[in-house]
This record gives sequence, structure tokens and C-alpha cells, in this order.
Amino acid sequence: MARAIWSGSISFGLVSIPVKLHSAVRRKNVRFNQLDRASGQRVRQKRVAGDDGREVPYDDIVKGYELPSGEYVIVTDEEMAALDPEAVRTIDISEFVDLAEIDPIFYDSPYFLAPDATTAKPYRLLAEAMEQSQKVGIARFVMRTKQYLAAVRPQSGRLLLSTMVYADELVDPAEVDGFAYLDGVDVSKKELDMAVQLIESLSEDFTPEKHSDDYRTAVLELIERKAAGETEVVPAPVEAGSDTVVDLMAALEASVAEAKKARKRHPAATGKPTAKKQPAKKKAAAKRKSA
Repeated sequence: MARAIWSGSISFGLVSIPVKLHSAVRRKNVRFNQLDRASGQRVRQKRVAGDDGREVPYDDIVKGYELPSGEYVIVTDEEMAALDPEAVRTIDISEFVDLAEIDPIFYDSPYFLAPDATTAKPYRLLAEAMEQSQKVGIARFVMRTKQYLAAVRPQSGRLLLSTMVYADELVDPAEVDGFAYLDGVDVSKKELDMAVQLIESLSEDFTPEKHSDDYRTAVLELIERKAAGETEVVPAPVEAGSDTVVDLMAALEASVAEAKKARKRHPAATGKPTAKKQPAKKKAAAKRKSA
């Protein structure tokens, strides 16, 4: 079972419900170490002074904040510790808002909030009441000396917590090159209708399981082949993007026609059962056995 990374209670009004925080995702990035090509030994990083390259002992390293002038203000660990938020063990819900009011750009990391055996009923009551009212709780809590803004929302009788970024952490769209090109651009009603038709023809219910990280799978298969002794591993050539300017309406009409053909070819349209694909893990295991 997954271990809790934080424990405390949800607090709103005079109600307090003990909970434990569990990470709701496990990142599956493929991580590499840096090696010396000649010896195959792991390359270690050293902390060195910028001017003379002298290695600096860990105990002699201090925190410094760079000013616009290029100078540094040194801040001690004791000064930072004095500013740490009070390590309270509560997720304080200050208000409830409609889920649709929260732009997804504010969401950061997701967590499960699990109850303990003695408070399962009030936990379930809160989850069902929030689900019925379609509300999300906006809260603050402290974890590992940092104060977080968070959204507590219901999901099938459970409560999920998503940490959120603060408004002043969002990048102003005016700082992004390219958006200025949109000024003065007009689209015709015919183009808009065709684009909407294309969107509708490609619309489906969201099924998370059908989306997979093809790049990570390809990297792991490459590693597996090399570990099995294959030496001549040549990656497939990447097709260069086309700079050809296409007729927008023609492209939209062709896309709509292709989408309609694809729907007719789909097994669901004919009532035929869909063949299940073998999961990538089982394929990899089969390869290892044959190797």
C-alpha cells in the first residue's frame, strides 16, 4: 500500500475530519545517469567556486539571492526558518466555489485525501454533499515548511486535493511572442462553420486509458534491445515538417470527410467486437524471456 506523505485534518466551519494525503500520480519518466564514455563510471558533480574552480565544502555553502545589479544578498538558514509558516496540521477550507470557475491552468499536483476508520462517515458525508452541490473547496495547508493553495474536490465518493499556483505565478500572455499576430485576423462564417463541423465529427467521450506515452515505450524498448546485446540500433528517420501553405477551406473539408470515413471504419460503427491489444508490459516481458 502507498504510504501517506502528510496527515492532518480537513477543517471548515466547526467541522474537522482527519485525513491522510497520498500522491495521486506516479511519474514514469525514463531517467539516465551521466557516465564516462571511456571507463563507464558514473560522473559525479562537484560544487565549485565560479572564479577559481575551487571545490567548496557543503558546510561553507550559503543561500544568496541575486539582485538586478548582479550583487547577492546572503540569507541564513536561521533567518529562513523564522519565516516558515506555522506547521499546523489542517487543510483549512475558506470558501466553496463552482468547479467551472477554476481555470485548469491553476492546477499543479494531484493528491488523494483518505479518511481513517473512525471518521469514514463524516468524510463520506462531506464528499457526497460537495458532489451534489457541484462545489470545490478552496483551502490552504502547510506541507514541508511551505504553504500551499489547494482545491479540494469530490470524485465518486472520494476527496481529491490539487495544489494550485498563485495568480502572480501565471505568465502574462502579453509576454508570449506570436499572440500579436492574432490582432486583426478575421475568419469567415463558412470557415467557422466548417471548423465546428470538424470538431463535432472528432468529438468523443474522454477515455484516459486509450492514451499512452509512445515515446517512453519506445525508449524502454530501445534500452531492452541494447541490454539483450543488440548493438546496431538505428532510430527511424524523422520526417521534416512541411512549409507548404495550404488552402484552409480545402484542408477543413478534406479533414471532415476523412473523419467521417474513419468513424464508418471504426468497429463500434459496425457492432463488431474490438480486439484487445496486449499491454506494453507483457510484450516487454515476452521479449525478455526470449532473450
